[in-house]
Amino acid sequence: MSLRLKLNLLIALVILTFTSTMLTLELMGTRRAVSEEIEAANRVATQLLSRVTLVYANTGSPALVDFLHRLGRVRATEIRLVDGSGTELYASPPSPYKAGREAPDWYSDTILPRRPRQEITLTDGAKLVVEADASRAILDGWDEAVHLLIAGTIALVLGNALVFWLVGRATRPFNRIVRGLEQMRAGDHHTRLEDLPGREAGSMAQAFNRMAQSIEDNMTARQEALEARSHLEENRELTQFIQSRIEEERRDIARELHDEMGQAVTAIKSMGLSIARRDVQSDPRSAEAAQLIVDTADHLYDVMHSIIPRLRPLALDNLGLEDALDDLVAEWRRHHPHMQFELQMSDLPDAPGDSFKLAAYRIVQEAVTNALKHASAGKIMISLRGTEQFLHLTVEDDGSGLAEGWAHKRGHHGVRGMRERAQALGGELEVTARDGGGTQVVARLPLE
Repeated sequence: MSLRLKLNLLIALVILTFTSTMLTLELMGTRRAVSEEIEAANRVATQLLSRVTLVYANTGSPALVDFLHRLGRVRATEIRLVDGSGTELYASPPSPYKAGREAPDWYSDTILPRRPRQEITLTDGAKLVVEADASRAILDGWDEAVHLLIAGTIALVLGNALVFWLVGRATRPFNRIVRGLEQMRAGDHHTRLEDLPGREAGSMAQAFNRMAQSIEDNMTARQEALEARSHLEENRELTQFIQSRIEEERRDIARELHDEMGQAVTAIKSMGLSIARRDVQSDPRSAEAAQLIVDTADHLYDVMHSIIPRLRPLALDNLGLEDALDDLVAEWRRHHPHMQFELQMSDLPDAPGDSFKLAAYRIVQEAVTNALKHASAGKIMISLRGTEQFLHLTVEDDGSGLAEGWAHKRGHHGVRGMRERAQALGGELEVTARDGGGTQVVARLPLE
């Protein structure tokens, strides 16, 4: 049911209720007025005729009839004179007021259900009958009721017509709002409403335009976010590809150092030892030079074997992440005996994948290296904890902490590299100041 129809029905109900109430009040007022009029008229007529009959008691009925003809009609009273045999000698003339018209019987019965009647018996046996006649007063009440009903009908028609027109005019702008909403629902987020007539419609149009602008801005931001996410995924894939190629190159270089360079250095060392032993007596200078070559080969071998783990941790390929980190921490302890290292690992995933293991290994390696170089720390704590979805990695130190504004300064390639490794796997990494002093590196790497 439309708003217009609801308002029309409401107005019709109000007018009908008002008209019914007025008709009821008019009916009650007419009934009360007619009753009072009839009672008074009947009382007056009865008293008058009672005295008159005493005057004409000795003259007989003809003289009384002549008097009644001269008297005429007495208010709302009908007077009849009948003789002893029941023959009507006299009857009051009809009222000229609204002659020829009568109220409906049901209305008359409602107003005056019982007509008062009085009889006066004369000495000759004739009867003077006095009966109330309220037909004119009842007709007046009926006419007023009809007029009220006509006025109510006119008010009903005009009121509903006026409400129908006003509501239609007031709600006409809402059709534009509905069409605008339909266009928005269809995907046209550029829809805007012009200024609508009326304060309420104008306010709704302004609210609609603000909503449409907000939706358009949100859609634009969402599209930009999707594009940014797409670019991020592309960057992640590119970073992961670059990291994998770098690790492959590192693995190849480590293999070449181990296989080719290692054999060459070993051969040079063997040749130097042979020369030194052969010429130690005959040519001391050659033996000394050969020993220098042997010492240089040993140093080169040590340097080479220290470079190989940094290029590609062999333990990671052969033993897994946990054993590789144990070896890495053991190596740090040998080279930094003054430093205290603490390693805690729990619930590590069994087979997270080469990229995952290598990223976790490199982040720990880079974070500890930065702490050793810049933090002036006495203790470094390493923690790895696995959950169903993530590996939580933390490296903390008790050193000097972060310099003020460090994040806005140039450099920090190590931090950038750790963050790129984490982001390439869809994870995240943060570097913050540690409570109580020092630095904290926290990474969260997804397992899937």
